[in-house]
Amino acid sequence: MNDEEIYKLKSKLPAIPGINGREDYLNSAVLVLLMKINDDYHFVFQKRNKNIRQGGEICFPGGKHDKSLDRNMEDTALRETTEEIGVLPEDISIIGALDMIIAPMGAIVEPFLGVTDKVTLKELHLNRDEVEKVFTIPFTFFKNNKPEMYKAQIKVHPSYIDKNGEEVILFPSEDLGLGSNYTKPWGNSENTIYVYKTKEGVIWGLTARIIYDVVRRLDL
Repeated sequence: MNDEEIYKLKSKLPAIPGINGREDYLNSAVLVLLMKINDDYHFVFQKRNKNIRQGGEICFPGGKHDKSLDRNMEDTALRETTEEIGVLPEDISIIGALDMIIAPMGAIVEPFLGVTDKVTLKELHLNRDEVEKVFTIPFTFFKNNKPEMYKAQIKVHPSYIDKNGEEVILFPSEDLGLGSNYTKPWGNSENTIYVYKTKEGVIWGLTARIIYDVVRRLDL
């Protein structure tokens, strides 16, 4: 490498660093919607249809980024909210973006915080293929009730057993001369799992983590 290439490399560096390998993840966005009810703001939640992936779980509206439809991740959050519960973008004021989450199961989630005082629960139009019901819980509930916290261990698996009982090797460590240390799962990092117990059911995982992030910001 010569001086000219050093300068060229410098010009190619991003002004704002991104995520190396982002294309290997599911890129998605969710809308943390706060609805004004009787002069108090409530989180708006949806319960997923039992017949879809992660059926029956409680979450915020959101989904996968679609480059053909969305200019950016905020567009994704708004589009998915309209598709799932029928709230139009013009009825939502986006306050801003929350911290991005890189989830252990292979997804990048970008949450956006928005408020609405233009629609009520009765005016929502649910996509019944995806959403069983929508409900709200006051912000103050989460402010007054801290989440329970649990741990899950994360390991890298260089192989897996297929439906026929055969091992499928994804990372051939021995063939690469790296020895046998990496023929079995490795790593001992832990992921914190947040859990809120509510009258509507258990709210956990990424949804609970996002709630905790919003609530704790008022105490910073």
